[in-house]
Amino acid sequence: MRFWIAVIPLVLFAALAGIFLTNIGKDQSVIPSALIGKPAPEFSLPPLPGRDKGISHSDLTQGHVSVINIFASWCVPCRAEHPMIKRLAAEADVPVYGLNYKEKDPQDGVNWLDEMGDPYTAVGMDISGRTAIDFGVYGVPETFIIDGQGKIAYKQVGPIDEKTLEDVLLPKIRELKKG
Repeated sequence: MRFWIAVIPLVLFAALAGIFLTNIGKDQSVIPSALIGKPAPEFSLPPLPGRDKGISHSDLTQGHVSVINIFASWCVPCRAEHPMIKRLAAEADVPVYGLNYKEKDPQDGVNWLDEMGDPYTAVGMDISGRTAIDFGVYGVPETFIIDGQGKIAYKQVGPIDEKTLEDVLLPKIRELKKG
């Protein structure tokens, strides 16, 4: 019995040390998505008040690369990210769709875009958050690159900064556009 009392803590320590050592050097901000390479979920979202066009799954299956950015007016990191979304829309030459996530009042999303600028091709309201859940969203902001066949090619968790835009997103979009 004394043997097991001495060995069990050592085995637990060795197991935890092994887990720790295997994760050294890995980027902890990268969260893998089970949806990479799979079709984007079916959805249809109405437009923001006063806007003409919402977004739906069919917008993503038109044979061209597209981007979906999940944002909300109450999201502080979304505010910091927004200049990069505007730059992405200007430089990537692909449709950039906005998915306005869980606004208490849809007018808040309209006011936010009026204040910050609206780089989106179209914006859909996801009041319930159901579409974001179907995309596997952990929180806002998140951004998805969708290939020309409507499959999720890349997922960015958290705000896009200049380095991520230049080193990851724009090259990935260019690669997908080449086919």
